[in-house]
Amino acid sequence: MADQMIFKRFEIKYMIDEAVFEKLMEVMDGYMIADEHGRSTVCSLYYDTPKHLLIRRSLEHPVYKEKLRLRSYGVAKPSDTVFVELKKKFCSVVYKRRIAMTHDKAISYLAGKEQIADSQIANEINYALKIYENIAPAVLLSYEREAFYARNNHEFRVTFDRNILWRDYDLSLDKGIFGTPILEDQKVLMEVKTDGAIPGWMVDFLTANKLYKTSFSKYGTAYRAICDRVNNRSAKPAYGCDELYGDEPAAVAGSDVYGDEPIAVSGSDVYGDEPIAVAGSDVYSDGHIAVAGN
Repeated sequence: MADQMIFKRFEIKYMIDEAVFEKLMEVMDGYMIADEHGRSTVCSLYYDTPKHLLIRRSLEHPVYKEKLRLRSYGVAKPSDTVFVELKKKFCSVVYKRRIAMTHDKAISYLAGKEQIADSQIANEINYALKIYENIAPAVLLSYEREAFYARNNHEFRVTFDRNILWRDYDLSLDKGIFGTPILEDQKVLMEVKTDGAIPGWMVDFLTANKLYKTSFSKYGTAYRAICDRVNNRSAKPAYGCDELYGDEPAAVAGSDVYGDEPIAVSGSDVYGDEPIAVAGSDVYSDGHIAVAGN
């Protein structure tokens, strides 16, 4: 598949083991095609504020959240094409915007030293760079990914991630693949990505193998590990870690823990007065899974 610059879809994660993966490969053979990138190494450099504002907000599971990252496929060289990505999530729907440029230009752009051609995507990324003061590289994640898409619907995709590594030093895509593992041995992170319903054959497999969606953030897991490491070294918690691990809730519904402005409350539309979807009978909540064709 050609590289897309704009995505709007649901992404559902499952933690599986290698035995389940092998079983699923047999089932998928009749429905899915390997992505043109095949098995690739994905490297993502996450940008955040000095107080880790973006990931702290994300871990509170708000109605709206966003992340800014720089992504390459394999270890990047100065002239290699990389992607500046702004990933947003609103009411369980993932919106991703990305712009391709060389690695050197991307680093300069994200550091505020270079401008890029005007576009809607560029404007959204520029706004994020403006509102998040002193945003800079925070964590680098790498992993081996296998990606597949449906024969009859290229918008239905399934990815499998292994060997997920994180580090908060040597924060550059050209430094190599190394870091601290996140997953347990023999575990695979599966993501089902769709702009609509999940095909019936996949629903049948998930049901038969008692697979349930999980809330798993690679960057969030790395941030918690950073908090654990810092708190083990010092009597004073790392900024934000006292909220994650202390006795008080990190956020109060209807108030912004980071400022004085009200924030969206679950059940209301952050962009208007209309009610939004709540947990019910679809694959993206705690109820039944939507089946394609039903």
